[in-house]
Amino acid sequence: MTLKKSFVGLGLGLVAALAFSGCSATPSDGTVTLQMVESLTNPARTEVIKGLISEFEAENPGINVELISPPTDQADQKIQQMLQAGSGVDVLEVRDITVGSFVANGWLSDMSTELADWKGWDNLTDNAAKYAKTADGKTYYVPYGFYGLSLFYRSDLVKEAGFSAPPTSWDDLLEQATAIQDPDKNKFGYAFRGGTNGNSNVVVAIEAFVADQIDQDNAFKLTNGKTIFSAPEARDALKTYFNIFEQASPPSSVAWGYPEMVEAFSNGSTAFLLQDPEVIATISESTSVTADQWNTAPLLTGPTGKAIQPMATAGWGTAAKSEHKAEAAKLISFLSEGDAATTFAQKNSLVPILKDAADSEFYKTGAWASYVTMNENPDTYITAVQPRDSAWWTEWIQKSDSELQQVLIGQMTQEELLASWDSYWTDKWKNS
Repeated sequence: MTLKKSFVGLGLGLVAALAFSGCSATPSDGTVTLQMVESLTNPARTEVIKGLISEFEAENPGINVELISPPTDQADQKIQQMLQAGSGVDVLEVRDITVGSFVANGWLSDMSTELADWKGWDNLTDNAAKYAKTADGKTYYVPYGFYGLSLFYRSDLVKEAGFSAPPTSWDDLLEQATAIQDPDKNKFGYAFRGGTNGNSNVVVAIEAFVADQIDQDNAFKLTNGKTIFSAPEARDALKTYFNIFEQASPPSSVAWGYPEMVEAFSNGSTAFLLQDPEVIATISESTSVTADQWNTAPLLTGPTGKAIQPMATAGWGTAAKSEHKAEAAKLISFLSEGDAATTFAQKNSLVPILKDAADSEFYKTGAWASYVTMNENPDTYITAVQPRDSAWWTEWIQKSDSELQQVLIGQMTQEELLASWDSYWTDKWKNS
């Protein structure tokens, strides 16, 4: 694989060694060395971070930063091992899907004291400020940007298939992707996600089909208190979604995760891809698909003409066992303000955390235009928060991915999957 999220950085053995070695130290000259670990590793991103670290070190000669870049698919597990060991990590990448379990295990430091006088608070967008503090005012991480799904599409293939515009709904996607599908020519409709984190796209489809009934504060719940998986519309969503797999996706996509699905669009073999804005940068670097052959479109809607925008984010936090919390907070402050924050967001195609950056022309043109469209039409593209900070979110991902696979290979029915997911969340909420 040659993609943004391919296996790069340190080998697993070295990462494990670092995890247990207690690397951060203060030499005799008073210089502090911070160990910083990223999670969503890819070569270009790592170079951006290294460049920002160099700027930080130039401004803070008493602090050195050593960046650890585990392979993406094992990164969260390796970070967890380092946190469990209680040494070898000071600053770490914290994701909305890991923060719940990290906090529950006491692995993250509340940075409220260190960031109490930080001047950067005033320039954070409302969403960034919201996610930077818990309901009780604690700060376990400062977001570096936001992910928001859109539909990447091949404008040339859509036109060749006789359509005047990209799909606007899930039913439209099924129709267009099926029309484009031609395995004999190695041309496929949709880059299906059947492997790691494949559950996420299933949920997005279900949310679109129940958009009129959804609890915006908990996108897994209906306004009547039941789970979204209990709704009759969820069955319709699954039928459409799995039809897309059967009629308009490569057979090998049964096991595809992020790298494979993005590669399939980037190399020109598939016409549609549902992904985060960071993929804009990846596709822009493709030598197989030219700039005039692709674009993005807003999220796919359900039967009522609405879609749910799942708000997803990640950021930088401090390990609870770090012996250099003040220095760690200084690094996080640097990365979360001014040119450093804007550079990171733009280079990684993220929705920015700074108010002034959000108004720049960068985010109003080209492939970013679909995100502007969604933000300007909040009644159609409804923002709702998934319960990603639940302490059991990692468990949920493992369960839902496994059961998705079982449906794809015929070992579980769609009805059984919905019943299982409904029961899981009902029980968790009842006992939490």
